Amino acid sequence: MVHNLGMQNSLVSQFVAELRNVNIQNDRLRFRRNLERLGEIFAYEISKHLNWHEAEIPTPLGTARSHILAEQPVVASILRAGLAMHQGLLNYFDRADNAFIAAYRKHDKDGSFHINLEYITSPELKDRILIIADPMLATGSSLTLTLQKIIHLGAPRQIHVVTAIACTVGIDYLMRHLPDVTIWAGAVDEELTAKAYIVPGLGDAGDLAYGDKIQE
Repeated sequence: MVHNLGMQNSLVSQFVAELRNVNIQNDRLRFRRNLERLGEIFAYEISKHLNWHEAEIPTPLGTARSHILAEQPVVASILRAGLAMHQGLLNYFDRADNAFIAAYRKHDKDGSFHINLEYITSPELKDRILIIADPMLATGSSLTLTLQKIIHLGAPRQIHVVTAIACTVGIDYLMRHLPDVTIWAGAVDEELTAKAYIVPGLGDAGDLAYGDKIQE
């Protein structure tokens, strides 16, 4: 299932527009904050689909019957680009466990690339709810490889992917390999460049948030 929150007029569209805008992108603090805001909105939307239970809450003047989350999810991100959205998710799921994955494209001399998956730190995931942040879902190959590795370690009951901008190519690839995953996107674009960047996209989210990196 794919939830494209950009299909309706909301603050999601405003934040995505600012993320795309080359005249605003040079403000790294604002760029990171907009990713964080999207993470907060995704957390709120996902919370509507989680399990809740009724509880009696003591107040200074009596007892209130309230609904509270039945369980906390595991919030995960793919380093480094996912960190700002991760923080947005964690602002709302503030008692969640956390997981971090180092996965990146290794570019070859012929212009192609393969995915290096070097590091995972995670709590127990079996039968839990996993929410994973990756701001750009382009080809879907790195995210699919990451989730397949995670599932091998312990299969979550639900997997939610949150991304600022997804490409239809990446969505199709991910859903072919992992059809039970739910995708939450701020916008969906149709095109990839020859180097697998989303068009119109926004560029390299990791570099815009945290600075340029050495290209190997």
